[in-house]
Amino acid sequence: MHQKIHFISGLPRSGSTLLSAILRQNPRIHAGMTSPVGPVFNACLTAMGAENEFSVFFKEEQKRDILHGVFDGFYRHVEATGLVFDTNRMWTSRAAAVRKLFPDSKMICCVRNPAWVMDSVERLIRKNAFDVSRIFTNAQERSTVYTRADALLNPHRMIGFAWSALKEAYYSEDSDMLLLVDYDLLASRPAEVMPLIYKFIGEEPFDHDFDDVEYEAEDFDSQLLAKGLHRVRGKVELRQRQTVLPPDLFKRFQDLVFWQDARGTRAHRIVVTQDAPQDAPRDAPQGDPDRAGP
Repeated sequence: MHQKIHFISGLPRSGSTLLSAILRQNPRIHAGMTSPVGPVFNACLTAMGAENEFSVFFKEEQKRDILHGVFDGFYRHVEATGLVFDTNRMWTSRAAAVRKLFPDSKMICCVRNPAWVMDSVERLIRKNAFDVSRIFTNAQERSTVYTRADALLNPHRMIGFAWSALKEAYYSEDSDMLLLVDYDLLASRPAEVMPLIYKFIGEEPFDHDFDDVEYEAEDFDSQLLAKGLHRVRGKVELRQRQTVLPPDLFKRFQDLVFWQDARGTRAHRIVVTQDAPQDAPRDAPQGDPDRAGP
């Protein structure tokens, strides 16, 4: 690739589209919603794996070149002159492969209290009350907020997979390539958070306009029957609200937060402090992304 590449991953409904919308204001950077590179990458790995009777013909170097070719073929046609961010929640599950392919790349992982992730999905479902969203596969999953929560927490589904993959990467030997960015901090203090992100990736800061950030993927959201899933418009700000989740369900999701504890990881973090209230974190960005912990 003629461009440098970094990655955006982490939890759904946690600011990856917002972060991409901000980054793409910089003319040197290409960023957007979830790209198709991840699924093609996985398909190539599967095709070269043990399930294929011809897998014995693939040497390590050939596999590496083919996987490199996926990125090169897709991003060769992108106009950004310097830097590409590829977004996909699966990248945290492929941290070891990513590091072997792109040793200098970084992975920005957007995080958020999972209770508010579920709250955000639930609000989207209720907003589009006359649409039968493809986020769920059958009527039983769609029937109540509890069945919807169970479906989303499945290890192979929207929240469950992303959470498991992030936790794996967070405690892995490649965790030092990760920077976890809390949504509440990005939304409430973007002018402080963005320079820390630029510092982490080794790039000069850019003078972003946080009063006019815009991005939309209307066609993609419409085919999911989830209008507004990837829509960012206007001023970057944190809007406090009351949750629509029942209290027991909110607590169930809230207990899934693990990234406030820096023990056992070398991941870098821009997160709220461990003793901050989990239902409405409002803390300032913590410390320097060149080191783990607050």
